[in-house]
Amino acid sequence: MEARHLRYALALAEHAHFGRAAGALGIAQPPLSKQIADLEREVGARLFDRSRQGVFPTAAGEAFLARARKAIEEITAASVDAARAARGETGRLRLGFIASALLEPLPDVLGRFGRERPEVRLELHEMPTHRSTAALVAGELDVAIGRGHPRGVGAEHLVSVPIGHDHLVAVVSTTHPYAGQSSVDVDQLRRQALIVAPGADEPAIATGLRSLLGEDSPALSNATVARDIHTIIGLAACGVGVGLGPSRMLAAPRRGTWFCEVNPSTPLPDLVLSFQARDRSPALNAFLEVIHTNCPDVGAALDRRLGHSDQKKD
Repeated sequence: MEARHLRYALALAEHAHFGRAAGALGIAQPPLSKQIADLEREVGARLFDRSRQGVFPTAAGEAFLARARKAIEEITAASVDAARAARGETGRLRLGFIASALLEPLPDVLGRFGRERPEVRLELHEMPTHRSTAALVAGELDVAIGRGHPRGVGAEHLVSVPIGHDHLVAVVSTTHPYAGQSSVDVDQLRRQALIVAPGADEPAIATGLRSLLGEDSPALSNATVARDIHTIIGLAACGVGVGLGPSRMLAAPRRGTWFCEVNPSTPLPDLVLSFQARDRSPALNAFLEVIHTNCPDVGAALDRRLGHSDQKKD
């Protein structure tokens, strides 16, 4: 029994006439009569009474047609669901990210993705770069945003795309002596109580700080360790010390704080988006399209994945 047999039976019940049903189906009457007769033989019961007044379902036919309607509705719904999933309109996307990505670019990216794909279930996990890389390699995430290119076992199977650039900046309370200065230098920082992110969670920033202040700097060894950049800004606002973090902190101005550039300028590793090279999930592709739109410097790797190489500007 095929779906067309169900549609034939439903059409015949609706039109109560072989000729009219055949016309509605776009087939000739003899094939329709044969298909209905074959269906009745397969079911093992007469489904329709034929008379001069018309063709009407039997009791067996009514029972069969009730199920047939539900089956056709399910088949139609299945086709619609499959097409929507293939376009990335439904499904699930698991995203791991570091806290600084919540300043840029995630607010615009997640907002746009949510508007364009409201039925894709987003599972969001804040985690340090090394953990999101491991989860991505293990198949526990679909996409990750971290600091620097992923490293470790399995990282060679990932596609990694820079989506943002950063350098080191300082943040202080508006009551701090450095408030009002456009920049602070290394010697000034060495004399201050510092607030930094955990080295294990932000090793790239920790490396930059050691390079700037010295491997055995007392200022670093005595620094207050904050959970993330939002805590760094908050502690600086409380007057605990000089907070040091990525320049995307500038996107989170807070009353009672002042931001300074750090001299010499200290570039930090890029913010990097990563995903499995073999992943062809439509939901992931839809997310990457939004990244491509919102992050102009995504580079050739993402262009190639999305088929935009011909549109790449010089």
